[in-house]
Amino acid sequence: MAKKISPPVPTKRQAPAEGDGVRPTLAELLALRSAAQGRRGARRGRYGPAGQAPSPVRGRGMEYAESREYVPGDDVRHIDWRLTARTGRAHTKLFQAERERLTLLVADTSAALYVGTRVRFKSVQAARAGAVAAWAAVRDGDRVAALRGSLREAPVPPGAGPRGALRVLDALVRWYAAPPAEDAGLGVALDHAARLLRPGSRLLVLADAASLAAVPERRWAALTAHGEVTVLLLTDPLETAPPAALLPFATDAGRIEIDLGDAAVRQRWRETFVVPVQRAEQALRARRVRVATLPGDAPSEQWLALWGHRLAGAA
Repeated sequence: MAKKISPPVPTKRQAPAEGDGVRPTLAELLALRSAAQGRRGARRGRYGPAGQAPSPVRGRGMEYAESREYVPGDDVRHIDWRLTARTGRAHTKLFQAERERLTLLVADTSAALYVGTRVRFKSVQAARAGAVAAWAAVRDGDRVAALRGSLREAPVPPGAGPRGALRVLDALVRWYAAPPAEDAGLGVALDHAARLLRPGSRLLVLADAASLAAVPERRWAALTAHGEVTVLLLTDPLETAPPAALLPFATDAGRIEIDLGDAAVRQRWRETFVVPVQRAEQALRARRVRVATLPGDAPSEQWLALWGHRLAGAA
């Protein structure tokens, strides 16, 4: 079913730096720094971060590296009881200095995102949400990286501070200016992501619901094993709440009209645009993935509270 592609309708709420809503601009992504970093992060005392907010050094500043057989003199507090019970020989855990956390952005660049009917295209909203995530990562002291589903383009390498965020923002502007000539799909992007993630990492996936349908469910279990996974489903108000009226659409074959006041047509519309979003939300939450929808006319940072949300049943 063809979708109407029209320039966004300006509103009084739009800031001058937002651009035209059809292509993201570096200026508007830079302007989102205050929206992301204005939210309360880690409290800093004389000797560094305090409280439960994430920071570059967490807990005792050590992370598990491997286990080996126990030798006299090893700290008995670090005995690996599970491996000891399984092998019948005492083993101890080895730790190494904990590294800065990685925040990784995965960008869906399928053609379904480069449309919109209100305020901005879904692609522009994806770029803006990614920028919010990059600035939030800087706020939290993380290294930030980004990638898309490509067999030829290398990921944006992890970087710390504003310089790392700027590399990600530049990539988002390029990726979401227009559909890339080569898009290998979200599944390929998540395969790349799984190879980059390390324990304690934070992953944000910007995607259309149709792209998620092609991702095997087992992939999410592997990703959540590394750390926190959040998926933002980019939507358009016309898709989720169409008016019960006769709407004109421009297609390659010419102008067509769709009567959304007809019950059968409206049901087909719902099955095409609404049901996939609902299925994706249900499937992802069952896999312990944080998920939220982000319409094109919503504040680009409204999802950010998910990063401070504790999942039910989490240890």
